[in-house]
Amino acid sequence: MSKTTTMNVEIRFGDCDPAGIVYFPRYHRWMDAASLHFFMSFGVPPWHVLEHTTGIIGTPLLEHHARFVKSATYGEKLLISTHIEEWRNKVFVQKHVITRDDDLICESSETRVFCVRDAQDRRRIHAIPVPEDIRRLCE
Repeated sequence: MSKTTTMNVEIRFGDCDPAGIVYFPRYHRWMDAASLHFFMSFGVPPWHVLEHTTGIIGTPLLEHHARFVKSATYGEKLLISTHIEEWRNKVFVQKHVITRDDDLICESSETRVFCVRDAQDRRRIHAIPVPEDIRRLCE
């Protein structure tokens, strides 16, 4: 089991559809931000810094499963709790739980990989084994 982080989100008018309900892609944007927040909270540098020291450019998403339970609207505050459910050789599964007070709004499971640029063709990227130093920081 990994450590857990939390990130606060205040819903703004522009986050909502014409009915005043948070437009679902906003949740995915917030969860992506919560993923980076998770690593940075435990001492991992932001990806643009890490690229210069280790070559790691980030943790692209391979698979995403979300379950929406309740709606939310502007003016409300959400809390995103994030942890790593499972570490594998090249991938990890990250879990996000979004709540409003005691209400579950959404939960998500994401499969991600650490990636570096290809040495021959810098436009291409490829997955690397989960770096042990990063894993140790997050467990």
